[in-house]
Amino acid sequence: MSPVLAAAAAPVAPGNPLVNIAIFAAFVVVTMVIVLRASRNNQTAADYYAGGRSFTGPQNGTAIAGDYLSAASFLGIAGAIALNGYDGFLYSIGFLVAWLVALLLVAEMLRNTGRFTMADVLSFRLRQRPVRMAAALATLAVCFFYLLAQMAGAGGLVALLLGISGTAGQYVVVAIVGALMLFYVLVGGMKGTTWVQIVKAVLLIGGAAVMTVWVLALYGFNISGLLGDAVATATAQGVENAQGLLDPGRQYGATTLTKINFISLALALVLGTAGLPHVLMRFYTVPDAKEARRSVVWAIWLIGLFYLFTLVLGFGAGALVGPEAIRAAPGGPNSAALLLAYELGGTLLLGFIAAVAFATILAVVAGLAITAATSFAHDIYASVIKRGQVDPNAEVKVARRTVVVIGIVAIVGGMAAIGQNIAFLVALAFAVAASANLPTIVYSLFWKRFNTRGALWAIYGGLISCITLIAFSPVVSGKVDPATGASLSMIKDTAVDFSLFPLENPGIVSIPLAFFLGWLGTVTSKPEREHDAKHAEMEVRALTGAGAEKAVAH
Repeated sequence: MSPVLAAAAAPVAPGNPLVNIAIFAAFVVVTMVIVLRASRNNQTAADYYAGGRSFTGPQNGTAIAGDYLSAASFLGIAGAIALNGYDGFLYSIGFLVAWLVALLLVAEMLRNTGRFTMADVLSFRLRQRPVRMAAALATLAVCFFYLLAQMAGAGGLVALLLGISGTAGQYVVVAIVGALMLFYVLVGGMKGTTWVQIVKAVLLIGGAAVMTVWVLALYGFNISGLLGDAVATATAQGVENAQGLLDPGRQYGATTLTKINFISLALALVLGTAGLPHVLMRFYTVPDAKEARRSVVWAIWLIGLFYLFTLVLGFGAGALVGPEAIRAAPGGPNSAALLLAYELGGTLLLGFIAAVAFATILAVVAGLAITAATSFAHDIYASVIKRGQVDPNAEVKVARRTVVVIGIVAIVGGMAAIGQNIAFLVALAFAVAASANLPTIVYSLFWKRFNTRGALWAIYGGLISCITLIAFSPVVSGKVDPATGASLSMIKDTAVDFSLFPLENPGIVSIPLAFFLGWLGTVTSKPEREHDAKHAEMEVRALTGAGAEKAVAH
């Protein structure tokens, strides 16, 4: 059967739902055992927040890859490439290039100057309470947007496998993912979460490698043949300008507005990683700065390899399944990789890849939840409310209670985000991270004059401007599919339209604004007492690590 006919014959819910659920259940049981075993060693705050700082560079680098290669990377990017070709692959490029910023600017210095959270670094030479509060709020905002993407991905994934076309069933799936996330984080802490991420990274990259080799083998390892067949399938399914799949500009080059939108997206992707709190927090799970550097190098290799696979997976889905078949499937664009798995290996491969994707979502949401809980308990409760006078065990109890609240918020938000492309939703989280966190991190580490007012203006200015622009963008309301008339925004009522900001990603405005506000706040205020001495201490510690281990031990 030809690829086009195969796509036409593909069932609405591919595979056997019972087989899919059985493989899901097996993965969940295995990861629960891992979490329970890891929980035996959770005795101190350092154990719960940072896994006892016992992970090696390669282990942590694999866990970082597991944390970073989310549902957006696997499901969202494959769908974006299948539907938009070259422009979809720009997500892969942006996510990968971003790691160079993290490696060169922040990894080693953050490990040397902090204990558990990003706020430890930002408050090192600034006034503790206001800076910690601002940094914690920014962390919670980034985690919320990232959780939206993962929850929406979970709903779409299981909707495809069970043939669920309505939203009610997807709501149930989102609630189940939230409950499992709560179990992982409440019981396993950072150590359990890290081991789940390591296992998930190995399975995800291995599964993607198998599918990539399989697709290439079908075309005699001829990339040109694969790309040509993707265009042929799109043409046969009536896709407008199918040849444009191989050309730049299909999604982001039609008008001046879409070109600006792409620049904004690129800024958010490239600069956002160095400000992602759940990635930055991973640098504290290793014993020293050397292992932090090794972590990033391992992560870059693993992540880079995976993003090369996404090119073949995306165009493979376009060639063997077809853009229109992907759009029509439950889960929409997020189902491309799963439909490709079914086309290649039938029920068993689909069940395995779907279970890996499900494990991907669980691992990432667990990492996000523990990051948000740590930020609230360590920065807001212990440092701001209790002014540092708090028992570590009480702090961990607050962190666990915070996880429950975060889980509820994530479930409700994930229900609202169902139907959105998850790669795009993650790009919004990157925009918030790049706007609220990155300017303050860079200024704190590299600008001697930087002070508390500059930090507060940068964090709050970047955070408020970014979230405000998102709220009044087509992402939330007013975006309509010209072909079907259906809403493509979070608010599904097409009559509701308060989109005043034309760009879908605010990075091009909010990121420069945050850097400017950080500079303006600093130069319009006087230097703080002991400013030079604290900066000198921070500079020595950041560059050499001297004194870092003493601070970590407290």
